[in-house]
Amino acid sequence: MSESLNATLFSPFELGSLKLRNRIIISPMCQYSAVDGSASAWHRTHIGNLSLSGASLMLLEATAVEAAGRITPYCLGLYSDANEQALANVLDEVRQFSDMPIGIQLCHAGRKASSEAPWRGGAQIAPEDGGWQASGPSALAQKDGELAPLELDRAGMERIRDAFVASAQRAERLGLAAIELHFAHGYLLHQFLSPVANRRTDEYGGSLENRMRFPLEIYDAVRAVWPAGKPLGVRVSATDWVESGWTVEQTIELAKRLHERGCDWIDVSTGGVSPDQKIPLGPHYQIPFARAVREATGMKTIGVGLITEPADADKVIRDGDADLIALARAVLWDPRWPWHAAAALGAKVSAPPQYWRCEPRGAGRVFDGAAFGQR
Repeated sequence: MSESLNATLFSPFELGSLKLRNRIIISPMCQYSAVDGSASAWHRTHIGNLSLSGASLMLLEATAVEAAGRITPYCLGLYSDANEQALANVLDEVRQFSDMPIGIQLCHAGRKASSEAPWRGGAQIAPEDGGWQASGPSALAQKDGELAPLELDRAGMERIRDAFVASAQRAERLGLAAIELHFAHGYLLHQFLSPVANRRTDEYGGSLENRMRFPLEIYDAVRAVWPAGKPLGVRVSATDWVESGWTVEQTIELAKRLHERGCDWIDVSTGGVSPDQKIPLGPHYQIPFARAVREATGMKTIGVGLITEPADADKVIRDGDADLIALARAVLWDPRWPWHAAAALGAKVSAPPQYWRCEPRGAGRVFDGAAFGQR
């Protein structure tokens, strides 16, 4: 087990029955490299690389629960037998050399579906150009000039609920360690929560109670089929950064409902529902929202957003701003960030024995071989 006399970042933690070696999580990061929703050779490289990073848990990228719920035509999915088998093949290879727990983030893009990959500009793809008709809580386009989504009727909402359930069951068959439901970044369940995207006049729109109804139905349906003790968490956008949008006060109310249902963690991000958002980017700019949710609800929280320095990450945990930190771009830039953090903080981290010889002279003993299991 990774340990340090001083570094809280490397202290153990538990999510449900899942025992984590440290407080560092690899955040879900879209790779836009799947084929018809199925994991590709790129995923073997990407997941295998990060599985040796020394983090305590990796959450796989936003994974669509139905083909129409993909952000792009290249997004990972878990809605077919072919998707399930392709991901099983990748995970089987990764697990030969890493015992890092791997979870998955389940998602539906809603009105943000049928888009190009970001390095191709990210624009909406029209159905006549190989895209598809998106759906959402209301017939409101994400951006001016885009095709408006179809407003979901009750049958469509039930189809999507059942798709989340089926994907969760596939995740269990794959032996994944945890599920995070994506209620953030302007995707479907965030769209239901936010008055920016939800203008419904039925029981799923209007009041906060109504706007929370469908996301909570999804949570309840997944929890009913996901094994007891296996952790289930939710990612939220704590604010839309838009006037009259979703707020941290509403996030706290949602978090309270999730806490009552036994939700194992809340991953606190922000934004994504509107191009009019005004985000004050800066180091740790989202951490105050994680602290606010944690203090108001007692939930286990994950803090995210421009966390780059080990000492700063350790301080986030030590000060009680969050229970865990999640790295995204920082760990793409430096896939051995947890190793380097352990060296900087006087802690130990697991690594495969093939790499033990790389410890720099004078760095002290960083690798804890006993904590790394190869099968």
